Amino acid sequence: MPAVVSISISKSLEAIERDIPPELLPMMPFGQHLQIPEDDIDAHGMVKIGGGSGFIVDKSGIILTNRHVIVDSNAEYTVITDDNKKYKAEVLARDPVDDVAIIKINGGNLPVVTLGDSSKIDLGEPVLAIGNALGLFKNTVSSGIISGLSRSIQAAIDPVHMQELRGLIQTDAAINPGNSGGPLVNLDGEAIGINTAIVFGAQNLGFAIPINFANRDLTDVKKFGRIRRPLIGLRYLTITEDMKEKMKLPVGYGALVLTQGHHAPSIVKGGPADKADIKEKDIILECDGEKITPEKTIQDFLEELEVGDTLNLKILRKDKEINAKVVLTERK
Repeated sequence: MPAVVSISISKSLEAIERDIPPELLPMMPFGQHLQIPEDDIDAHGMVKIGGGSGFIVDKSGIILTNRHVIVDSNAEYTVITDDNKKYKAEVLARDPVDDVAIIKINGGNLPVVTLGDSSKIDLGEPVLAIGNALGLFKNTVSSGIISGLSRSIQAAIDPVHMQELRGLIQTDAAINPGNSGGPLVNLDGEAIGINTAIVFGAQNLGFAIPINFANRDLTDVKKFGRIRRPLIGLRYLTITEDMKEKMKLPVGYGALVLTQGHHAPSIVKGGPADKADIKEKDIILECDGEKITPEKTIQDFLEELEVGDTLNLKILRKDKEINAKVVLTERK
């Protein structure tokens, strides 16, 4: 617990007003200016707009949290440690795929949480969730078990956008708003996940990012100064049996390369898939000899690969099977 921190999110009044959509300005009761109680504005003119949790993983002050906790690049982030000391946080990296972020404070010889191995956890294993519940109750601890593995959910990563998060740990340990970014800990005191999401309207349904995802990001930041995620450079729909019937497809598995929206081409020009001569309406059947299914999508294969790796694809183009080798580049 001494290594678990609270993260306070603040913005200036002017920045908050700039974020208001123009179409809402005429509806504001005080013209185009917000009226915020003086007690909610600190001595520097900053307004607290939210909060979350994190945990220190390096004595120098490196902290793991969720990307959605620090998603606003125009906000300021303050870390409050267990002994109530406050530090200005520097954002080192935000993972573009998983809900993981890495920040840093200027500290020395800080307490740390030991990282476990999320590939070795078991269904039913007891766990503790620790975090800043509701942004009010620091270092709240709840207990439960691992209720499920490799879950997929749609989650809000900011006020506008949704994203599919895959490979999550499900737990019945109580996770509340503000707990996001805190550790999910096993009984050896090791972090095996980062608390990330809840399902509103349900009971005892919480989700955590496996710690191995975050450990990979930490390694990248220490080695390259940034998070490096592999890019294949195509958009696709994972085929189901129902989709096969509706779209009259020849197979009930695989990934159909398809444009999604007017401004989203199916193949990124000059990207790895383009260079491998993959075409729109191709059906990618296999990755490295394994079938693509809703349970293991292309994204799941990419989670196990690194920039520069080669992905061997089996492709169905009309009625002909072909093979393609895709060399993954870095996602920007």
